[in-house]
This record gives sequence, C-alpha cells and structure tokens, in this order.
Amino acid sequence: MKIAAVAEYLESIAPPGLQENYDNSGLLTGHPAWECTGIVVALDATEEVVMEAVKNNCNLVVAHHPIIFSGLKKITGSNYVERAVISAIKNDICIYAIHTNLDNILNGVNGAMADRLGLLNRTLLSPKKQLLKKLYTFVPVRFADEVRNALFKAGAGHISDYSECSFNTTGTGTFKPGIGTTPFSGKIGERREEKEIRIEAVYPGYLEAKIINALREAHPYEEVAFDLVALENIYNGVGSGLVGDLLEPMEEAEFFIRVREIFGLPVIRHTQLTGKKIGRVALCGGAGSFLIGAAGASGAQIFLTADIKYHEFFDADNRFVLADIGHFESEQFTISYLFDILTLKFPNFAVRKTGVKTNPVLYFL
Repeated sequence: MKIAAVAEYLESIAPPGLQENYDNSGLLTGHPAWECTGIVVALDATEEVVMEAVKNNCNLVVAHHPIIFSGLKKITGSNYVERAVISAIKNDICIYAIHTNLDNILNGVNGAMADRLGLLNRTLLSPKKQLLKKLYTFVPVRFADEVRNALFKAGAGHISDYSECSFNTTGTGTFKPGIGTTPFSGKIGERREEKEIRIEAVYPGYLEAKIINALREAHPYEEVAFDLVALENIYNGVGSGLVGDLLEPMEEAEFFIRVREIFGLPVIRHTQLTGKKIGRVALCGGAGSFLIGAAGASGAQIFLTADIKYHEFFDADNRFVLADIGHFESEQFTISYLFDILTLKFPNFAVRKTGVKTNPVLYFL
C-alpha cells in the first residue's frame, strides 16, 4: 500500500480544503509514492514519536498537530521542530498532519470528546460561512442527465442530509462556430440555436476543481459555458466546536467529577459555578476561546475547551461555566479516533497508537 492511499482516505474524511488558512495540514515529509510499512498515530510528531516509528518499522506518522507550522529558515537541529524534521528525513519517515480540517468536521476531534461524554443531539457550535458556491451551466437537453450525474458524483448537489439537489430550467442557447472549431452541432460561420437546460447546483468550494473537471468531461460542447457564484449561506456540515445534550441533567460538581475522570485531569480551571444543572454542553478541543460567545448563545450551561487567557474568563459573565481542561487533555482522544478509522479501513495493516506522551504541560500537585 502506498502512502498516498492513506492520505487519500484521511482526506475523504477531513478534506484539506476545510483547514483554516493559517494551518499546514497534509503530507509534511516523505513522498506519497512510497510503500507504507506501517502507521504510528500521535497528537504531535515529535522526534521521540518519529524514532518510535523507526523502531517499529513504520514509515508513516499520522499526527493531529503539524510539526511544521510556519516556514523553516534553518534546519540545524536547534529546536524540537528541526530535530523532528531531521529525524524524519534521515530515516525516510513520512509525517502527515490532519489538524483544523479534522477540527472542523462534526465527527472529528470534537466528536471524539462528545462520545466520551455521551452527548446527544449534536450540532456544530459555529458553522462556517462562505464555503459554499453555486455552479450554473448550460447543457443540450438530451445530455442533461449525463452532466447532472457527473456533477453529483463529483460532490455537487448536497444540501444538509439531501443529495443530488439541482434546479433546472429550459431555454434556447445560441452560438456561431468560428474557423478551426469542432462544433457540437451547426456549421462553421452560421449561428445555431440549441434547446438547452440550465442546471444549477451548490457545492463546497474545496471541491471546485474536481467538479469543473467532471463538468468538462461529461459535457458535449467543445467550449463549456458555466458560471461560478460564491454564496453567503452557512455550511452546516463544517464548523468549529460542538454542542450537545446529556442524557440526564447533572449537578455542576457531579459533572466536573465526571469530566475529571473521563479526561484524566489533575485540575480544572473554571469560572464561578452558576448553581444551575448542566444539561447542555458546548465544547471545543484545543484552543477554543474564540467560541466563548457562540457557547453562550447556544444555551449550554458549560463550555469545555483549553488555552483560555485570564481576561477571557470574564466573558462567561456568570451566564454559564467556562472550563479550561488543557490542550492535550481535550484532544487526547483524537489518537484513538484516528487509530479506529485507519484500522477499520486497513484491517490487515499495522496501525499503532503512540506510546509517547507528548504533552509538554505538567502539574505539580
């Protein structure tokens, strides 16, 4: 099996186009054409994790966090990033990062947290806008089904839980073929009228190249006419954070004990308790303070996340409990999530969870 096969599968779960613009997900070292000898799954691709992969004859590390986050100007081994990259290159180890694109799907990082808490009725805490686009194209009537099917297969026409959605209107198109053309119908130099159907379908912007290629391959015209329009609509399938309901409301102290046990926490930083039972929970793995406002608007009684700054705790304003459970701790179940989906897809292949605890934050108790 090639490294590319693993990457393609992961990208079918969390497409790279869903990552934030500051991110650096994808294959960071190695080559997709290499044969894969085994996979180590980790939260961070540190030098210790890379050497663990070498020891276990695995040449692919799948990590949540990109070890190369911004450009490297030197690779001298002077810091942990450079040392990890040097070790990977020297030992022909591929490092693949699946970061904010996995954060931005409902069943990804946050879904793994919600599974442990048993949350029901899950929705995105902050769905993304400006990810959807609409394609308009014009097709001879007898080819409309063929073109529609090609667009649907490429990923167009999904609206929430509905697929193969389109709008179709009939009209008359005109064109005059010029010298050197090979027209679908009509004669060079003569204007031609053709009964056409205008097909409209929405699609996520990250699939645009694939959809346009499918359109060109299925369309009978030499020159395909189409329009692409950006939409302001919310894309309910992609976004930050998650909110869901407990099976039964719990007292705040009881819920904190449960969270501490599930996440293995020595300590929880939090705002003043409100005295209300917790039935609705908002959460975001990793640094989620940018979602404090959305958590408050969601009706949740508590927001679990990490990396909250001192002044950001004031933003809860006694409306709900704001709890910082630690960056590594909140995302730790991502390792099991990636292990499970890779093992399910490649059941006869060696996939290992890292034995290295990469959390750089310790607590003196």
